[in-house]
Amino acid sequence: MTNPLSIDESRRRHPSGSRATSAVFANPSERVFANLLDLYGIEWVYEPIEFPLVWNDEGEPIRAFRPDFYLPERNFFIELTVLEQRNVTRKNRKIRQFRVLYPEVKLLVVYQRGFNELLARHGLDGRTGDAA
Repeated sequence: MTNPLSIDESRRRHPSGSRATSAVFANPSERVFANLLDLYGIEWVYEPIEFPLVWNDEGEPIRAFRPDFYLPERNFFIELTVLEQRNVTRKNRKIRQFRVLYPEVKLLVVYQRGFNELLARHGLDGRTGDAA
């Protein structure tokens, strides 16, 4: 298995493709998930790489996919998809493109139902991470 962090620069280059330096989460569910990873002592990196999916005629990336978490000890990415159903279709399209272009990169997609089940097992509220 190729380490996704070593994928050649031409496949990773993107105007917004710099590595995230601090964890400013885009969604409260990501913070809750990160807290669960911390609880179990699992090392994670938030949105470390953006993978180009579509390029313009000049070879510049114009659409990309940035998975939410990378687990370096396990060498795979996790994407949380806790969107409204109408937005899931577009994200699923990106995930399919990602899997075609980067078959060597392992990705686990956690959908809203699975995320809610995980929270319920821990007695947590999905919006805040507080006990329900």
